[in-house]
Amino acid sequence: MKLKLVIAFLLLTVVAVAEKHPDFSGSWQLNADKSKNLGMMSQMEMSLLVEQSPAALDVTTHTIFQGQASDNKTHYDLTGKPVQNELPMSGVNETVSKWKGDKLLTTWSGESAVAGGPKVVRLETRSLSPDKKTMTVESTRGSSPAIVMVFEKK
Repeated sequence: MKLKLVIAFLLLTVVAVAEKHPDFSGSWQLNADKSKNLGMMSQMEMSLLVEQSPAALDVTTHTIFQGQASDNKTHYDLTGKPVQNELPMSGVNETVSKWKGDKLLTTWSGESAVAGGPKVVRLETRSLSPDKKTMTVESTRGSSPAIVMVFEKK
């Protein structure tokens, strides 16, 4: 009887300690009106297709800006391993992702757009609303105000 109680206690402890991470999978549309500090990006149409497994998050981004369509793919390793990703305006970056509670934190590190400039480091925080219908991606770099992109599930 004691052994059964110990096993039951251990199982409950493991379940209680295990973190349940949000699933960002799905199709998402940028809502520029709810977003902040987008600058010229507020004129852009942006949709995301997100695929997630326990070890990876893959985002395919489709944008239309001033009549020009563009697609980009980003791979996030959810085990904490560094990954190389390329962004249209900032070139190749090393990205390292980790979970902090129910948020996915990703550090982007890359060369400056200005020749000889300092390395650029940006922190991206991805979160999901309780109803799972809104995904927020907040991006901070240095002391600049955060860019907050709000996406609604399609």
